[in-house]
Amino acid sequence: MKINNLELRPFTFEVRAEQDEKHGNILTGRPIVYDSRTDLGWYDEIIEKGALIDTDLRDVRFLINHNTNMIPLARSRNNNENSTMQMSIDEEGMKIRVDLDIENNAEAKSLYSAVERGDIDGMSFMFTVEGQEWAEADSDHPTRTITKIGKVMEVSAVTFPAYQQTSISARGLSEALDNAKDALESVRKELRKIEAQKQKIRILSEV
Repeated sequence: MKINNLELRPFTFEVRAEQDEKHGNILTGRPIVYDSRTDLGWYDEIIEKGALIDTDLRDVRFLINHNTNMIPLARSRNNNENSTMQMSIDEEGMKIRVDLDIENNAEAKSLYSAVERGDIDGMSFMFTVEGQEWAEADSDHPTRTITKIGKVMEVSAVTFPAYQQTSISARGLSEALDNAKDALESVRKELRKIEAQKQKIRILSEV
Protein backbone atom coordinates (compact mmCIF):
# COMPACT_ATOMS: atom_id res chain seq x y z
CA MET A 1 0.00 0.00 0.00
CA LYS A 2 1.42 3.37 -1.00
CA ILE A 3 0.76 6.42 1.13
CA ASN A 4 1.26 9.79 -0.55
CA ASN A 5 3.17 12.73 0.88
CA LEU A 6 5.39 10.74 3.22
CA GLU A 7 8.04 12.89 4.87
CA LEU A 8 11.24 12.02 6.71
CA ARG A 9 12.81 13.97 9.55
CA PRO A 10 16.30 12.73 10.46
CA PHE A 11 17.98 14.64 13.27
CA THR A 12 20.34 14.02 16.17
CA PHE A 13 17.68 12.98 18.62
CA GLU A 14 18.29 11.51 22.04
CA VAL A 15 18.85 7.75 21.83
CA ARG A 16 20.43 5.52 24.48
CA ALA A 17 21.34 1.85 24.88
CA GLU A 18 20.21 0.50 28.24
CA GLN A 19 19.46 -2.73 30.06
CA ASP A 20 16.22 -3.50 31.80
CA GLU A 21 15.46 -6.49 34.06
CA LYS A 22 12.12 -7.09 32.40
CA HIS A 23 12.89 -6.20 28.78
CA GLY A 24 16.61 -6.97 28.50
CA ASN A 25 18.59 -4.87 26.04
CA ILE A 26 16.64 -1.80 25.03
CA LEU A 27 17.00 1.47 23.17
CA THR A 28 15.22 4.53 24.48
CA GLY A 29 14.85 7.84 22.72
CA ARG A 30 12.68 10.74 21.66
CA PRO A 31 12.18 10.81 17.88
CA ILE A 32 9.58 13.63 17.85
CA VAL A 33 10.07 16.88 19.74
CA TYR A 34 7.45 19.61 20.08
CA ASP A 35 8.10 23.35 19.69
CA SER A 36 11.65 22.93 18.38
CA ARG A 37 12.51 25.22 15.47
CA THR A 38 14.50 23.55 12.70
CA ASP A 39 16.00 25.23 9.62
CA LEU A 40 15.24 23.05 6.59
CA GLY A 41 16.93 25.34 4.09
CA TRP A 42 14.44 27.77 2.63
CA TYR A 43 11.99 27.52 5.53
CA ASP A 44 11.90 26.82 9.26
CA GLU A 45 9.71 24.07 10.67
CA ILE A 46 8.11 23.58 14.05
CA ILE A 47 6.02 20.63 15.22
CA GLU A 48 3.35 22.18 17.38
CA LYS A 49 2.60 20.82 20.82
CA GLY A 50 -0.38 18.49 20.48
CA ALA A 51 0.36 17.57 16.84
CA LEU A 52 0.34 13.89 17.85
CA ILE A 53 -3.17 13.94 19.29
CA ASP A 54 -5.22 11.33 17.39
CA THR A 55 -2.23 10.41 15.19
CA ASP A 56 -2.48 6.94 13.66
CA LEU A 57 0.07 4.85 15.57
CA ARG A 58 -1.61 1.50 15.01
CA ASP A 59 1.31 -0.18 13.24
CA VAL A 60 4.80 1.34 13.48
CA ARG A 61 8.07 -0.43 12.66
CA PHE A 62 11.54 0.22 14.00
CA LEU A 63 14.22 0.05 11.28
CA ILE A 64 17.75 1.16 10.47
CA ASN A 65 18.20 3.98 7.94
CA HIS A 66 14.61 3.61 6.71
CA ASN A 67 15.50 0.28 5.09
CA THR A 68 12.03 -1.08 4.41
CA ASN A 69 13.52 -4.24 2.88
CA MET A 70 14.96 -5.38 6.21
CA ILE A 71 13.19 -7.39 8.88
CA PRO A 72 12.00 -4.85 11.49
CA LEU A 73 14.07 -4.89 14.66
CA ALA A 74 10.90 -4.10 16.60
CA ARG A 75 7.27 -3.28 15.96
CA SER A 76 4.40 -1.60 17.73
CA ARG A 77 0.92 -2.93 17.08
CA ASN A 78 -1.66 -0.67 18.68
CA ASN A 79 1.05 0.09 21.23
CA ASN A 80 -0.09 -2.91 23.29
CA GLU A 81 2.00 -4.38 26.10
CA ASN A 82 3.19 -7.28 23.93
CA SER A 83 4.67 -4.98 21.28
CA THR A 84 8.46 -4.91 21.03
CA MET A 85 8.35 -1.13 20.60
CA GLN A 86 6.44 1.04 23.05
CA MET A 87 5.56 4.66 22.24
CA SER A 88 4.38 7.28 24.69
CA ILE A 89 3.18 10.83 24.05
CA ASP A 90 3.89 13.55 26.60
CA GLU A 91 4.19 17.34 26.81
CA GLU A 92 7.51 17.27 24.93
CA GLY A 93 6.58 14.97 22.05
CA MET A 94 7.06 11.23 21.60
CA LYS A 95 9.28 8.81 23.52
CA ILE A 96 9.98 5.23 22.51
CA ARG A 97 11.39 2.10 24.08
CA VAL A 98 12.65 -0.61 21.75
CA ASP A 99 13.27 -4.17 22.96
CA LEU A 100 16.19 -5.60 20.96
CA ASP A 101 16.80 -9.32 20.57
CA ILE A 102 20.59 -9.16 20.43
CA GLU A 103 20.99 -12.90 21.01
CA ASN A 104 19.10 -14.01 17.91
CA ASN A 105 19.40 -10.99 15.62
CA ALA A 106 22.86 -9.90 14.44
CA GLU A 107 21.60 -6.53 13.19
CA ALA A 108 20.00 -5.79 16.54
CA LYS A 109 23.26 -6.68 18.30
CA SER A 110 25.29 -4.45 15.99
CA LEU A 111 22.89 -1.54 16.45
CA TYR A 112 22.83 -1.87 20.23
CA SER A 113 26.63 -1.87 20.32
CA ALA A 114 26.86 1.15 17.99
CA VAL A 115 24.43 3.18 20.12
CA GLU A 116 26.16 2.11 23.31
CA ARG A 117 29.50 3.32 21.93
CA GLY A 118 27.96 6.57 20.71
CA ASP A 119 28.65 5.75 17.06
CA ILE A 120 24.95 6.14 16.27
CA ASP A 121 23.12 9.01 17.96
CA GLY A 122 20.48 9.85 15.38
CA MET A 123 16.85 8.91 14.95
CA SER A 124 14.35 9.66 12.23
CA PHE A 125 10.67 9.12 11.63
CA MET A 126 8.48 8.76 8.56
CA PHE A 127 5.10 10.45 8.74
CA THR A 128 2.27 12.22 6.96
CA VAL A 129 1.07 15.75 7.58
CA GLU A 130 -2.65 16.45 8.02
CA GLY A 131 -2.50 20.01 9.35
CA GLN A 132 -0.06 22.86 8.81
CA GLU A 133 0.15 26.64 9.01
CA TRP A 134 2.53 29.11 7.41
CA ALA A 135 3.84 32.34 8.94
CA GLU A 136 5.46 35.06 6.81
CA ALA A 137 4.45 33.09 3.74
CA ASP A 138 5.56 35.85 1.35
CA SER A 139 9.05 36.09 2.82
CA ASP A 140 12.20 34.37 1.58
CA HIS A 141 12.32 32.21 4.71
CA PRO A 142 8.81 31.42 5.99
CA THR A 143 7.95 29.25 8.97
CA ARG A 144 5.92 26.06 8.63
CA THR A 145 4.13 24.86 11.74
CA ILE A 146 2.92 21.26 11.61
CA THR A 147 -0.29 21.26 13.64
CA LYS A 148 -1.30 17.64 13.06
CA ILE A 149 0.70 14.54 12.16
CA GLY A 150 -1.63 12.12 10.40
CA LYS A 151 0.25 8.83 10.59
CA VAL A 152 3.66 7.64 11.75
CA MET A 153 4.82 4.77 9.53
CA GLU A 154 8.18 3.92 11.06
CA VAL A 155 10.99 5.12 13.28
CA SER A 156 14.62 4.49 12.36
CA ALA A 157 18.02 4.66 13.94
CA VAL A 158 20.09 6.55 11.36
CA THR A 159 23.80 6.63 10.66
CA PHE A 160 23.80 10.23 9.42
CA PRO A 161 21.10 12.41 10.99
CA ALA A 162 21.77 15.40 8.71
CA TYR A 163 19.69 15.44 5.51
CA GLN A 164 22.51 16.13 3.06
CA GLN A 165 24.69 13.29 4.25
CA THR A 166 22.81 10.24 2.99
CA SER A 167 20.98 9.45 -0.22
CA ILE A 168 17.93 8.10 1.61
CA SER A 169 17.74 11.27 3.67
CA ALA A 170 18.33 13.46 0.62
CA ARG A 171 15.39 11.79 -1.12
CA GLY A 172 13.30 12.29 1.97
CA LEU A 173 14.24 15.96 2.10
CA SER A 174 13.47 16.45 -1.58
CA GLU A 175 9.99 14.96 -1.18
CA ALA A 176 9.38 16.95 1.99
CA LEU A 177 10.44 20.18 0.29
CA ASP A 178 8.18 19.46 -2.68
CA ASN A 179 5.25 18.84 -0.34
CA ALA A 180 5.99 22.00 1.60
CA LYS A 181 6.39 24.08 -1.57
CA ASP A 182 3.00 22.92 -2.85
CA ALA A 183 1.37 23.80 0.46
CA LEU A 184 3.12 27.17 0.64
CA GLU A 185 2.15 28.06 -2.92
CA SER A 186 -1.51 27.39 -2.05
CA VAL A 187 -1.21 29.74 0.92
CA ARG A 188 0.46 32.41 -1.23
CA LYS A 189 -2.29 32.15 -3.85
CA GLU A 190 -4.90 32.72 -1.17
CA LEU A 191 -2.95 35.72 0.14
CA ARG A 192 -2.79 37.19 -3.37
CA LYS A 193 -6.54 36.71 -3.80
CA ILE A 194 -7.22 38.43 -0.49
CA GLU A 195 -4.89 41.30 -1.38
CA ALA A 196 -6.59 41.67 -4.79
CA GLN A 197 -10.00 41.79 -3.12
CA LYS A 198 -8.78 44.43 -0.66
CA GLN A 199 -7.39 46.48 -3.53
CA LYS A 200 -10.70 46.22 -5.38
CA ILE A 201 -12.60 47.36 -2.30
CA ARG A 202 -10.24 50.34 -1.89
CA ILE A 203 -10.74 51.37 -5.51
CA LEU A 204 -14.52 51.09 -5.26
CA SER A 205 -14.58 53.09 -2.05
CA GLU A 206 -12.72 55.92 -3.73
CA VAL A 207 -15.19 56.15 -6.62
